Amino acid sequence: MSDTYPRGRFVWYELMTSDPEAAIPFYSQLIGWSTEAFEGSDPPYTMFTNSHGPLGGVMGLPEEARKNGAPPHWIAYVDTPDVDATAARAEKLGGSVYVPPTDIPNAGRFSVLGDPQGAVFAVYHSATGEPAPDSPPEVQQFSWHELATTDPDAAWSFYIELFGWQKGEGMDMGELGTYQMYHAQGSEIPLGGIFKKPAEMPGPSAWLLYVRVPDVHDGTETVKSLGGQILNGPMEVPGGDYIVQCMDPQGAAFALHSTAQG
Repeated sequence: MSDTYPRGRFVWYELMTSDPEAAIPFYSQLIGWSTEAFEGSDPPYTMFTNSHGPLGGVMGLPEEARKNGAPPHWIAYVDTPDVDATAARAEKLGGSVYVPPTDIPNAGRFSVLGDPQGAVFAVYHSATGEPAPDSPPEVQQFSWHELATTDPDAAWSFYIELFGWQKGEGMDMGELGTYQMYHAQGSEIPLGGIFKKPAEMPGPSAWLLYVRVPDVHDGTETVKSLGGQILNGPMEVPGGDYIVQCMDPQGAAFALHSTAQG
């Protein structure tokens, strides 16, 4: 990879679900993604694709994860030049290594990690070249990566040490504190936001991944018609964009996002 490539970008998205055969048509109809089998994978692995190629995948929730009580969930992969060093660094900073650095034949190397507050994410290094150029997200792409955490200051310190993320605009949310936006080093395109998880929000610290769609209101109705649930919204956010937070029929949380320009 070139030295000018912005490090710490999100480059892959994976759905671990209790029912891949049901989840695949849900997202294909909702987002408009196509699918493609990852050849030679055992267990089977289906990739979600758009006009630019593969952007994520779906697989059955591993038995060990089920036994440990993990629900269906999305996990985001962050680009790193050295998966092994990043995993070791995460552990030194108080994080956890759930899946040690592992090769994916003819694809790259990855590791599944947890931050000190318990939010799960993954790191990845491609063996086949650089990901797509740094550019604003389009429709059918993941457009926002939001961390609700029990300790925003500690979480921010962890991720800046790990990925070199830089602070962007911070929005005062009153009693909820600051919603801190961030971007990858070398890029001015915001990746998402980090904020303090309200006490009434169920579950541990966690990432929520947003997909850009043409219209959030249409997407909301499609989620409901396909058997999903609406958790929050639709709502307008500063700047005129709209979001809605959802749960698919298997119980994985995700969100939709449409821009003021459509």
